[in-house]
Amino acid sequence: MTELHHPEVHCRWAPITDSLYRAYHDTEWGVPERDPVKLFAKLQLDGMQAGLSWITILRKRATILEEFEGFDPERLARWDAARIEQALTNPGIIRSPKKAEAAVSNARLYLGMVEAGEDFAEYCWSFVGGVPVVNRWSDFRDAPTQTRESEALSKDLKQRGFKFCGPVIVYAFMQAVGMVNDHETGCPRHKEVQLL
Repeated sequence: MTELHHPEVHCRWAPITDSLYRAYHDTEWGVPERDPVKLFAKLQLDGMQAGLSWITILRKRATILEEFEGFDPERLARWDAARIEQALTNPGIIRSPKKAEAAVSNARLYLGMVEAGEDFAEYCWSFVGGVPVVNRWSDFRDAPTQTRESEALSKDLKQRGFKFCGPVIVYAFMQAVGMVNDHETGCPRHKEVQLL
């Protein structure tokens, strides 16, 4: 039986007819990420999603990453008001002044953590005890939109001054970077990401 006739072979939130969504699901979503800069960048991308659908971000991702210098905290932290204004003229990004300003401010906070001897990856992963939470949903719609862990990480980030990191955004981030395995149990990736 081909994948086309059996849509439950993979997570149903990533339509088989959308190659961009499917590639993201098949190669990135749920893969445990332990690089602190990549985790920071992903959190900023998820923050850009606030109020929008993930596919909107996915379609603009390459341009967003190019404009925001890959969300490299060292480079982003040096941005001034003029550089933010310049970025906001790019039609290929999410042109929200608040989101752009938050990314710059978040980069400075990230660097503050580094200077204080904190590793951003260890910090994020500590909220799940350092290992992925493996859930067993047969249907992705059964998964929560936030959890105790995402609420705790969100609260701590906000106390540090980070913006666009509410518990729902943080849970989406945790799913994406493999802190939580929310692939459907019928999806081959449910087992595959556990072996990574």
